[in-house]
Amino acid sequence: MQIQLSVVIITFNEEKNIARCLDSVVKVADDIIVVDSYSTDKTKQICIEKNTRFVEHKFDGHIEQKNWAITQAKHQYVLSLDADESLTPALQQEIISIKNNWQVDGYRFNRLTNFCGTWIKHCGWYPDKKLRLWDTTKGKWGGDNPHDKVIMEKGATTKHINADILHYSFYTVEQHLKQIDYFTDISSKSAFEKGKTSNGFKIFYKSTFKFIRDYFLKLGFLDGYHGYVVCKNSAHAKRLKYAKLRELNRKA
Repeated sequence: MQIQLSVVIITFNEEKNIARCLDSVVKVADDIIVVDSYSTDKTKQICIEKNTRFVEHKFDGHIEQKNWAITQAKHQYVLSLDADESLTPALQQEIISIKNNWQVDGYRFNRLTNFCGTWIKHCGWYPDKKLRLWDTTKGKWGGDNPHDKVIMEKGATTKHINADILHYSFYTVEQHLKQIDYFTDISSKSAFEKGKTSNGFKIFYKSTFKFIRDYFLKLGFLDGYHGYVVCKNSAHAKRLKYAKLRELNRKA
């Protein structure tokens, strides 16, 4: 069957990325809505100039914001992207074909990440399959903040499409480290609220194994210098999460 598709994007101070994202979905979208958390840069201006429906809504968490954004879509079939993502021409054509012959409840795509100007094809960062196109009566956003994911209901059908979403993640190493500090605040709190605990040994082995897995077993060394930085920072994120969780355990 042929379907009508809403593209849903959440934003906060994304003036550097949002135009690229919006331009990449024009060919596939019947409806584009941006839900913004009161940006203070030019995000709103750019979206309005591109004739996008623009709604402002208080941010209560990544999962909560994305689920609320889905309620603003005009159509039950939704493509959800982050502002720093865009569709390749190949994926645009795949989605047009899917719209004309919708067969399953949800579709997964690969996500290829650009880190400081380098496309990261290893380190456990690729193919990084993401379900982003689905029938919203059959699934919704879930997971653990800030690491959200679409969770389909029991019995729902899905299919993987071998085409890429491009993810322009970080322009500087400092930007990555700043996000790690922010995200580990959220993830450690989420783990604590679920009753999880941490200790010195867990901090050590979780971070050490993370580096060994990503750099050696996941072939991160093939991505050169930036591959090393990605793996080192990922291990740092794991160490920081469990160190912050240990502090929350102690305070409790």
